[in-house]
Amino acid sequence: MTAYTGELAGLMTSLCWSFTSIFFTLSGRIVGSPVVNRTRLLMALIMVTGLHWITQGQPFPLDADLSRWGWMGLSGLIGFVIGDAFLFQAFVMIGPRLSMLLMALNPVMGAVLAWFLLKETLSAGELMGIFLAVSGVAWVVTDRRNGTDANGHSQPADNPHRQYIIGVLFGLGGALGQAAGLVASKQGLVDDFPALSGNLMRLIVSTLVIWTVALAGGYGHTTFRTLKNNPRAIRFILIGAIAGPFVGVTFSLIAVQNAPVGIASTLMSLTPIILLPLGRFFFNERITRRAVAGTLIAVLGITILFIKP
Repeated sequence: MTAYTGELAGLMTSLCWSFTSIFFTLSGRIVGSPVVNRTRLLMALIMVTGLHWITQGQPFPLDADLSRWGWMGLSGLIGFVIGDAFLFQAFVMIGPRLSMLLMALNPVMGAVLAWFLLKETLSAGELMGIFLAVSGVAWVVTDRRNGTDANGHSQPADNPHRQYIIGVLFGLGGALGQAAGLVASKQGLVDDFPALSGNLMRLIVSTLVIWTVALAGGYGHTTFRTLKNNPRAIRFILIGAIAGPFVGVTFSLIAVQNAPVGIASTLMSLTPIILLPLGRFFFNERITRRAVAGTLIAVLGITILFIKP
């Protein structure tokens, strides 16, 4: 391990989340976001189970009590099933750059929920960080030039303005779902319970629920038929699942273990900035000065929220 192992791992985490959002967007536009969500959960469960077996010596956290399973299961349902369903639909409607910028509000919403539900206090610095993050995101999403390509033309849609508003709402729903899921996770990870085991428990419960509902509703066979007819989408989902729940989660754990939490969390929140050039490259998005400035302000707010005095 080098002196900057944690910091480098934090940067790699942001890079992984960036490519995850891009490939889930590409696959979602081919087969639809519900198919992507169901498929990537199954893939992620297989990969994280293998990683847990290698690092923890057992495929599942067999020593976890029912209370911990309850909290982590609730976290998975809120975060993976509901929150990510909103997020993946936002990917399809407004693209990964804006969706992940809205997801940058996740820690802001988490801080507010923790203040309301867990009675945690918010310092003046944290309130300033929340203000900057919300202001930066609001400045970007109210830019009417969002949703246009590099030449200023509207992206194809029957009603681009309506689609944009609905996509933003889906993105906010995704951020709220992730924030609420993390609050529940905090209760399940008490007493230094391994984060990887907690993540696996979330995946187990959410995968079982989402596939039970799909099979009961007759969508299981449809999902596999859709994937069979679109092999390119399978490749995109697989790449996204490897980059996110597998490699990304691994780097995030290394970052938290080897760098101060505030620094690690800040470096892992740079995805919206990384997606500025990637959005232009993959989707020919129009990146305005306002988009860049608002994104930087939002990330600065998140940094202030994470860095403790």
